Order: sequence, then C-alpha cells, then structure tokens
Amino acid sequence: IIFLLSLRCSVDNRVTRVAWLNRSSILYAGNDKWCLDPRVVLLSNTKTEYSIQIQDVDVYDEGPYTCSVQTDNHPKTSRVHLIVQVSPKIVEISSDISINEGGNISLTCIATGRPDPTITWRHISPKAVGFVSEDEYLEITGITREQSGEYECSASNDVATPVVRRVKVTVNYPPYISDAKSTGVPVGQKGILQCEASAVPAAEFQWYKDDKRLVEGQKGVKVESKAFFSRLTFFNVSEQDYGNYTCVASNKLGNTNVSIILYEISEPTSSTLFQEETTTALTPWKGPGAVHDGNNGTSRRAGCIGLLPLLLLHLLLKF
Repeated sequence: IIFLLSLRCSVDNRVTRVAWLNRSSILYAGNDKWCLDPRVVLLSNTKTEYSIQIQDVDVYDEGPYTCSVQTDNHPKTSRVHLIVQVSPKIVEISSDISINEGGNISLTCIATGRPDPTITWRHISPKAVGFVSEDEYLEITGITREQSGEYECSASNDVATPVVRRVKVTVNYPPYISDAKSTGVPVGQKGILQCEASAVPAAEFQWYKDDKRLVEGQKGVKVESKAFFSRLTFFNVSEQDYGNYTCVASNKLGNTNVSIILYEISEPTSSTLFQEETTTALTPWKGPGAVHDGNNGTSRRAGCIGLLPLLLLHLLLKF
C-alpha cells in the first residue's frame, strides 16, 4: 500500500519567494527541487497555493515541515508536524514446540508499529478463560497435558485490525488406560475385548494371554489397533479362549497395562424364555381375591364372585 502525504501552503500576490523545508533541509524552492528523494514531488505553484507531495510515506518522514514565504515587507513561515502511524506487524514469533509433561516453556512474540503495539497471548481451548499473558513473553512452568494446544499472539495499536499468529504446543505424556471391561460370551459366539488409552505420542498396543503374545493373523483372532484404542476379536469363541488377557499400552515415555477377562456365559434357551414370560405374567398376583388385569397390569378385588365356579365344580364331582 502506498501512502501519500500532501503539504499545502496558501499564498497571495504579495509573495515573491516560496520554499518547503524538512527540519533544516530544503525540499523545494519555487519550482526548483533541492532534495534527492524521488518520492518528493511538486504538486502546485500558483498565485494561491504552493504544495508538494511525499509518496510512500514511512516512519523516517516523521518530523516538522515548514513552508517559508517571502513578501516585500518580511518573511513568514507556517509549520506542521507530521506523526506517522504504522499498523502492527509481528516480526518474530516462536516456532511450534514439543515438550514432555512437567517441563517449562517460554514463547516469544515481537511486533513493531507506531504507536508501539500491545501484545497479548491467549490459549485456544474451550476451557481457557481470558488472556494467559499480556506481554511479549509467555512463560509456563510445570506444563500439564491440559495446557497443550495452540497459543495465539495478538498485536494491536488501534491503527488497524490486530494481527495474530499462532504457536502449537504439544505436551508429551505416558499412556493412561481410560477404559477396559471384562466381557462374557457364550461358546460359539463372537467376542470382543477392547482397551482404550490416551497418550502423546499415540500409544502402541500389545495383547497377551498369560505370557503368550497375540499377533495379527492368528487363527480365529483379529487384533485391530488405532491411535487411541485396540480391539481383540474372537470370531468363534471356544473353551480354550476363556481366561485372563493383558492389554499393554506403551510409548517412548513409559507403559501401562490392564487385565481383562473373557468369561463364559450360558446362552438362553427357548424354554427359559417361556418360563420368564410366564413368571412375568403371574407377578402381579398378590393373594386370594386378586385378579391380574392384562391391559394395565393392575389388580382388583374379586370377592365371593371368584369362588362361585369352584363351588359348582365341587358339587358336580360329589354327585
């Protein structure tokens, strides 16, 4: 972007000589250019106005400018002081960093501008509240895994919109197994054992039964591992598959393990299901005189009406 500055000086017909000066240096005298700067040009030299223009203004152009006018009686001067404002610019910022949990870090963000920009650091995280630093330097001691993520440096001075840059902080920590549950499966059915672990760098998983390691491609068993979990699948569980399994999660910072049991359960039969349904239907019965209502599951008192069929049957059998 090219910024132009025009300096104008009003004159009249009594003026005999005119000149523009920067501090003690003459820029223009009448139509004659005295400075070597190609950015300074003459705009107008008439009976009413004497003006020059400075192209692509920068901070070095800041300072006093004087219009000197000579008349028949005496010289006159008009002075203006130029203040150059510059948008903020981040000229130096820390690179992305990787550090082990518990370590210390120092992030740097250097910016230029006029007036001097204000520097703030912010942690880009849903749990973060407000700024973590209002300085060029951000110091974190004893860093935790929750403090990993991106940190944003913002430089602002109200001349233009703030400029922002980000630094990624990766916090390494050993594996932590967050979820692993024992599972019951009938013989001949499909069974799955799963182990979940968080770690940076991502954990590598291994499965063991007793002291024997299970590997991918083993008959009837599939081992599937992703970044944060590992799954052990049995396609047709046999009696030999039941027992204790160990999931081991490890990275360069350490390892951890957990024991998971694959145990046998009985597969429900049709007679068992029928018995369960019959038992459920009889549950609301609470003693003599109570009748189950199949629509709403409530009981009502039947009184002597419920005993009449039984008395009739007894008399018929007697005769």
